[in-house]
Amino acid sequence: MNRSALFAAATAVATTTALGLTSATTATGAPTAAPVPSPAAAVAQAKAAVSDNLGALKATTADAFAVRDVIVDKSGATHVRMDRTIGGLKVLGGDVVVHQDAAGAFKSASITLTKSANVDRTSKVSIATVTAKALSKGQKAEGKPALVIEARKGAPRLAYLVTTTGTQADGTPSHITTTVDALTGAKLISEQHIETATGDGQSLYSGTVPIDSTPATGGFTLTDPARGNGATGDAANKTESILCQLFGFGCIVPTKFNDADNHWGNGTNADRSSAAVDAHYGAATTFDYYKNTHGRNGIFNDGKGVPSRVHYGSNYVNAFWDGKQMTYGDGDNVVAGPLVSIDVAGHEMSHGVTSATANLTYSGESGGLNEATSDIFGTLVEFYSNKAADPGDYYIGERIMKDRPALRFMDKPSKDGKSADCWSSGVGNLDVHYSSGVANHFVYLLAEGSGAKVIGNLPHDSPTCNNSTLQGIGKDKVGKIWYRALTVYMTTSTNYAQARTATLNAATDLYGATSPERAAVAAAWTAVSVN
Repeated sequence: MNRSALFAAATAVATTTALGLTSATTATGAPTAAPVPSPAAAVAQAKAAVSDNLGALKATTADAFAVRDVIVDKSGATHVRMDRTIGGLKVLGGDVVVHQDAAGAFKSASITLTKSANVDRTSKVSIATVTAKALSKGQKAEGKPALVIEARKGAPRLAYLVTTTGTQADGTPSHITTTVDALTGAKLISEQHIETATGDGQSLYSGTVPIDSTPATGGFTLTDPARGNGATGDAANKTESILCQLFGFGCIVPTKFNDADNHWGNGTNADRSSAAVDAHYGAATTFDYYKNTHGRNGIFNDGKGVPSRVHYGSNYVNAFWDGKQMTYGDGDNVVAGPLVSIDVAGHEMSHGVTSATANLTYSGESGGLNEATSDIFGTLVEFYSNKAADPGDYYIGERIMKDRPALRFMDKPSKDGKSADCWSSGVGNLDVHYSSGVANHFVYLLAEGSGAKVIGNLPHDSPTCNNSTLQGIGKDKVGKIWYRALTVYMTTSTNYAQARTATLNAATDLYGATSPERAAVAAAWTAVSVN
């Protein structure tokens, strides 16, 4: 399960072998395009390449690799993402992406390991000790701790992976994984997996919007047949019980929204289906954005829609993605109203895309990149929606907030009082919602450039950390660069320096090694002190 929250509660190592790309010829000697390999062929070639490239993969003969994803470019180049085990133990941070040319020859590997993770696998601490170390107030252990090899930070070491569940202070469910050194009992990395955010329908925030529904007895229900049957239901102001988190029973079963004439909501909180309109429209728009812009068929690229639940809890000021569905609170009308705006929907569902691809660890610099990825794509979904009632901008949550202009600001992240505009050596120690500022600032500068302007009826003014003046390349190009970097080059432990290389690689793939776009990527990272 992979989860996170809206409100706060990698240069890939590449070893390249220069290999010529061969092509077939016709009887007249004219070259013909080599056939594009199938995903199955790409996987077979990548597996065959492993044993010949152990050095590039920081591997020994003890390492085993399991394929998680494969991307085949139009050129025939392939990118096969694999997870690593050693002696049957999962290596956290050991994932790789094997890059091959159209002929199936190994080109390079994206990894974050800097040395072999083949460590001694004999534990010296007890299960009781590691469980006690991982537990925090209000948490309960889930299942039995599992031996793993922790390689996401520092030298690889044998560790126990402990899963704990509970409830956060604001009522958000909690699902934490913690690694504990199996030799010393030291706590290593804790990761919160609740990733929160903080017909036609009359929505709360986007005006009148189209709604795809399904005929049902007495009218229609909010199930979207055009997008994998994603459904929106009413949580009836209930909260998830600890039994649901621990054992999978006693969970909320949302009540279906039904409507006789397929005209939903009235644009106010007086009608409970108004918030459902926003959530349903947000799910549909996010699905469409990824499919039409990036060719991704659903959050998990399987064609299936995801469920949404509205009216969660009482005065609950947050929304969260729990690895399989979206859940939205109604807010308290003091800090925030219902958290169902289009950028929040795009933000939260993008956590699902991240977990299905690079799976950026939700702590340290990789956690900041994880949060930024959701801010970036949530913003791009808002632009994609193109609604006059909520025009695109680079503010996060501006429509839901009551006590401030927005939750976060991509043009100058420090306007929220906590986020970082520029990279520094300590940025990874910040909460991930604030360390995300560096990437958010980079993306804004790359898309729009520096200086003052009005976007979406809101003032934006973005300085640079090195006093440079930048011209933007446009949000559409930036979205394509970030998506390719995420899905092809980033891995679980990617940090800011590695994200710079990942996006440079992506820009090279998309626009060329000497393109203005690649040069702009380099300049924008330098402008936020990532060199």
